[in-house]
Amino acid sequence: MPHDGVVTWAAVILTGGTAARLGGADKAALEHGGRTLLEGALVAVAGAAELLVVGPETQTSVPVRFVHEDPAGGGPLAGVAAGVAALDGAHERVVVLAVDMAQVTAGTVGRLLEAAAEVDAAWLTDGTGRRQLAGVVRPSLVPPPDRAHGAPMRLLMSAGTSRDVPARGDEADDIDNWDDLARLRRDDPSGPRT
Repeated sequence: MPHDGVVTWAAVILTGGTAARLGGADKAALEHGGRTLLEGALVAVAGAAELLVVGPETQTSVPVRFVHEDPAGGGPLAGVAAGVAALDGAHERVVVLAVDMAQVTAGTVGRLLEAAAEVDAAWLTDGTGRRQLAGVVRPSLVPPPDRAHGAPMRLLMSAGTSRDVPARGDEADDIDNWDDLARLRRDDPSGPRT
């Protein structure tokens, strides 16, 4: 509910992918800028009223709740659905963020929330206009877990009324393979490590 015009929002961070193109490496444990990708994502969503991580439990610097898809391996939409279904509070918006979106910051999240103020959703887009796994949605847009398993993420990305938020700089870069990891290493003198 809004308090003094402020929109309450939750965050769902997805860490449970298979990382098949990275040989099964734990993306959440990779480092960038002196912290793990998960810690970087937690900083980006630090303003959330409620915070859930969908994926394996690990130590974090701030209190978070970990949840899992059931059954596992249903894809990103199933992860989002599991996270939204597990929220305790009634939130007007949910920030959805894949842990491998290492360049997303609190500023990015702020722009997404602002863009979603008058619509159902807002998504970060890359230079080609392709929507990335960094967005803000009304919780009602997210299908229940039993309908999300194996369904494509585009079902959520095309639901309701939405706005695209063009990435600034390398905000839309994600880490899908070893080349992406090498690029991030070049950009970060401390270098990603597992």
